[in-house]
Amino acid sequence: MTFGKMTALAFGLVGGFALGVWTGPHLTQRAAPAANAVHEAVVAPSAPDAATAAVNDDAAKASAARPRAAARTARVDVTEPALHERLKPVLNRGANMAVAADGFRSAEEFATVAHAARNTQVPFMVLKHRVLDEGKSLAQAIRESKPTIDAANEASQARTQARSDIAAIAG
Repeated sequence: MTFGKMTALAFGLVGGFALGVWTGPHLTQRAAPAANAVHEAVVAPSAPDAATAAVNDDAAKASAARPRAAARTARVDVTEPALHERLKPVLNRGANMAVAADGFRSAEEFATVAHAARNTQVPFMVLKHRVLDEGKSLAQAIRESKPTIDAANEASQARTQARSDIAAIAG
């Protein structure tokens, strides 16, 4: 091998290594959660005056008189066969419902993630992982997967559909 060929080979190897070092972090680095989070200013509330305190007391009494949302929502188990039959068309064909439902605390949470996956075209298992394993809200999980859509609206719509499913099963 001549000196020129050895030099070219050495420069090629060094150049390839340098290119890998330079581009590697950009290709493999996951976005840090803090970098993607929306930072909101936290404003400490000032001491309420007498008029505000009276309004707040009236609002507290009114909210205590109203039934809680949890009391209105029917209680359905995640393993309920009727729920699985209701959600089978929402999930991909051939989905194992026991695996899909595994890990959810409530049937409403399971149905909400299933409907959100269908509505946004994000794979169910991706949303499930982000909600259950990473501890994110459904809106955050949708926003990470599809940043161009209104994640809060999609999560709200999916929650409404899930509550409708649960009411149909329980009632």
